[in-house]
Amino acid sequence: MNAVGFAWRSLVRQPARAALGVLGVAAVGALLFDMLMLSNGLVLSMRDLLDRYGWDIRVAGGDLPLQGPRIRNASKTADTIAGLPSVRAALLLRIADARIDRPSGPPLTTQLVGVEVRSAPGRATRTSPPWTIVKGRDVNNAGEVVINTPLSSASHVAPGSTLTLRALCVAEREALPPTTLRVTGVAEFPFSGVDEYVVGGTLATLKTACGGNVEDEVDLLLVTSNGDADGAAAAIRAAGLGVNAMTNDEVVGRFQQAGFSYFRQISSVLTAVTVSFAVLLITVLLTVSVNQRLGEIAALRALGFSRSRVVKDVLSESVLIVGTGGLLSLPLGWLLAAGLDDILKAMPGVPAELHFFVLEREALAIHVSLLVLTALLAAAYPMRIVSRLPIAATLRDEVIG
Repeated sequence: MNAVGFAWRSLVRQPARAALGVLGVAAVGALLFDMLMLSNGLVLSMRDLLDRYGWDIRVAGGDLPLQGPRIRNASKTADTIAGLPSVRAALLLRIADARIDRPSGPPLTTQLVGVEVRSAPGRATRTSPPWTIVKGRDVNNAGEVVINTPLSSASHVAPGSTLTLRALCVAEREALPPTTLRVTGVAEFPFSGVDEYVVGGTLATLKTACGGNVEDEVDLLLVTSNGDADGAAAAIRAAGLGVNAMTNDEVVGRFQQAGFSYFRQISSVLTAVTVSFAVLLITVLLTVSVNQRLGEIAALRALGFSRSRVVKDVLSESVLIVGTGGLLSLPLGWLLAAGLDDILKAMPGVPAELHFFVLEREALAIHVSLLVLTALLAAAYPMRIVSRLPIAATLRDEVIG
């Protein structure tokens, strides 16, 4: 019988201890798997959100999008940027607060997003608005809007219906007349929160809802390059427009420095703790098992088992426990990550499409590597015991005892 088969029989003879080891590894392995997914999950998810619609450059009035002053002379700025050889198109984006009147119940506070695409004459403009239609159709004219799913459910408005909206474009207490808008579709807005209400339409629709109280300013310009995002961003900065152009990679890097590194640090600390706990648990279980079977091991050595063979038996037990627990940890960790992700996304200001836990090959490879290391470290001390076991003295103590 080979070492693995012998180790399996040893574990079967002690089902309670074996089950305890497997469940312990599964629990700490699931936490380890989640921490590895958390380590880089926000970065990967943010990059996916930024790249999803083909806009690879963000142009803002400050250092970070939507956190600085608005871009003034937006139309001229957008036309200048769209006319650069390295740029395919530019999209003007303006956000205003609004309230939606309902026949019954209090009004709903929402965000009104207005967009408009600019491109050089004769240049292809196959670009996507910053939302995805899930029901109905996209807007084609001024006065048409799309709404997100939470707003559709709360207001009981479906494509083909109308929506009465009061925009708050200058001050929160201003009294603008209501605007009736036609809803053409339900859409997903990737950067909206789970419980946020969003309305999207053309920039002309937003200006109409604001009663003409909107200057030529936008919160953000989204730019599509001709393939060289770095070169296009450099050209925009060199144009002397008084704006800050950042590629998606630069935006992700800025957010990573500002806040995402916290999750990486937490992940590193908890990963070290879980691995240490797993090593300690399996080491204790194997050591107890070996100490209870010292006489048996000595007898096997006397019957001809080599030192390397009994060492392999102990190592095989460790591998079987960690391997079985590691396999169970993957689905357990995935379920745990899904629950934790829903809890974290419920925090205010977190986009509904942003995920804290993202599975990637690198995380899975590290998870497997750490489990292999755990099996080796946990078996080190018990292997040392059986390799130095005095055969004659152990058999004599076993008989006398």
